[in-house]
Amino acid sequence: MAERRLIKRIEVALENLLFSSRWLLAPFYFGLALSLVVLLIKFLIELLHLASGAFTSTESDVILGLLALVDLTLTGSLLIIVIFSGYENFVSKMDHSEHGDRPEWMGTIDFAALKLKMLSSIVAISAVQLLRQFMSLGTVTPEREKELMWMVIIHVVFVVSSLLLALSDRIAGGEHGQAAAAPASTSNSETTNAGSH
Repeated sequence: MAERRLIKRIEVALENLLFSSRWLLAPFYFGLALSLVVLLIKFLIELLHLASGAFTSTESDVILGLLALVDLTLTGSLLIIVIFSGYENFVSKMDHSEHGDRPEWMGTIDFAALKLKMLSSIVAISAVQLLRQFMSLGTVTPEREKELMWMVIIHVVFVVSSLLLALSDRIAGGEHGQAAAAPASTSNSETTNAGSH
């Protein structure tokens, strides 16, 4: 009896230790939050560069500069999604329900939705990068053509990957829904049969 109690205590202690190990992820998310500062500095440098050449730049240069700003903004948005959703899914819930500026999606994104949002953001960032390359295209050399071809292939791979992931999640969600509906329909039929008797 005493030996069983000791084993139970060790088991509970180990489980508590494993459960607490999730806090080791917190510095990772804090590091990602700090990386937003680096992204902001790069954004301000690009904005300053764009503003300084506003009167001398061509239309194409301005569009390229704006696409660079959009690219950085999308990357920052992706970081916010990863930080908030990842922290809430793997570390601890953020209790900011009373805050007026709390994003509506906070607390509603599970791991599957987080993967989809990440892939969607990556596809958007890849599309902006591809558009930037096409906009800056001057003379087409064989090397440049090869580089653009690989960029298009990589972008298509991202798009196909996100579609396949969304499809697999939908199929898995449908199977879970059917499995949950089956016991409910069984219990309903049993109730109906019991009522008829």
